[in-house]
Amino acid sequence: MFRPRVIPVLLLKGEGLVKTKKFKDERYIGDPINAVKIFNDLEADELVFLDIMASKEKRLISLDFVREVGEEAKMPFAVGGGIESIDDIRSIINAGAEKVILNSAALNDLNLVKDAADTFGSSTIVVCIDISKNLLGKPKVKSHSGVKIKFDDPIEYAQQIEKVGAGEIIIQSIDCDGIMEGYELNILKQLSSSVTIPVVALGGAGNLNHLHEAVKESMVSALAAGSMFVYHGQRRGILVNYLTQEQKNSLKYE
Repeated sequence: MFRPRVIPVLLLKGEGLVKTKKFKDERYIGDPINAVKIFNDLEADELVFLDIMASKEKRLISLDFVREVGEEAKMPFAVGGGIESIDDIRSIINAGAEKVILNSAALNDLNLVKDAADTFGSSTIVVCIDISKNLLGKPKVKSHSGVKIKFDDPIEYAQQIEKVGAGEIIIQSIDCDGIMEGYELNILKQLSSSVTIPVVALGGAGNLNHLHEAVKESMVSALAAGSMFVYHGQRRGILVNYLTQEQKNSLKYE
């Protein structure tokens, strides 16, 4: 039986970790390297780091930080933030990351995805698709922290991403980000069935039942979450945590 990977997603702002709600209301969480050490002990499947200010500030995620994570992490990790070129991708891989995550750059130029996949291999290239519903409930692909509509049809965009060679897609719900009330299951179901490459669910997970729902309702290859793995209890006390091996095994597809 196949078990989806379970991936903590950690947001960087400056030298610290933050958590957001609907891409806003940033809250300081703590030191990123300390979080890596804890996830090492908890045997996380994989980690994702996203620098939420890099594109806005027109810079690349810190390579020194990537190297520090690479020296500490015992699990594979992917990073995103400000990546705009093949040279950027090469620098990040050389710094120790197994995967790079493209977002704005892919929206601006699909040829970059193709060139990157041809150069480094599809398994190295991940594209994150940020999705939010409009007033009529129609999902749209957004950019600039959910402000600008960049693509009217997420399914068509995901299929284009697959066609140019990306090895994996992260489907991130802006509307569910940080809410901890469950994934956007309809969107996950539609998109995971529209492509053949792995799809990662992100945005809204708050407990183990939400992960089970995503497995039941879609064909995602990985379950990612932020708030679920940095908060504890109804008051959202800060506590880095992860699933037990038994809980992970309960997520297997039959």
